[in-house]
Amino acid sequence: MLPTQLYIIRHAWSEECGIDQDDYDRRLTKKGRKRFERFVRYMQDFGLEIDLVVTSPLVRTRETAEIIVDTLKTPRIEIHDSLAPGSHWQEIAEWTTEENVPKVAWVGHAPCVGRLVARSIGDKNAAIRMQKGAIASICLENGFSQPGELQWLVTAQVIEAAL
Repeated sequence: MLPTQLYIIRHAWSEECGIDQDDYDRRLTKKGRKRFERFVRYMQDFGLEIDLVVTSPLVRTRETAEIIVDTLKTPRIEIHDSLAPGSHWQEIAEWTTEENVPKVAWVGHAPCVGRLVARSIGDKNAAIRMQKGAIASICLENGFSQPGELQWLVTAQVIEAAL
């Protein structure tokens, strides 16, 4: 089994849900798009590379995935229902294993992305808070068959504060 570099990403900043709006259709704000793109470019300078982006079907996560693909020149995006709110770890882990790509990103929603990070490092009860636009990097030396190691978790706010 080849090692897998897994990035778990919470969608970027999106519109508030309006009275007549379905949560599924919420889009990223213009400021949120620019902020996340700047963040991804910054992380690219530190070696962020992704071969495949897998996203929830909701609009804001698809738009976040598109920013990643456009910025990093990642070859493709796949939409997977198991990353929708209420994410299903086993389903997405098995699907990702079958894809057999070395560097993959999952784009999803809070609080599910925090649970996915916890599960990927072997502690499904850990409380991991992922702010909007946050990226967690996890090395899975033995693929999804054993817990991985959280290498880093960074937010755009941290980077913006440092600049």
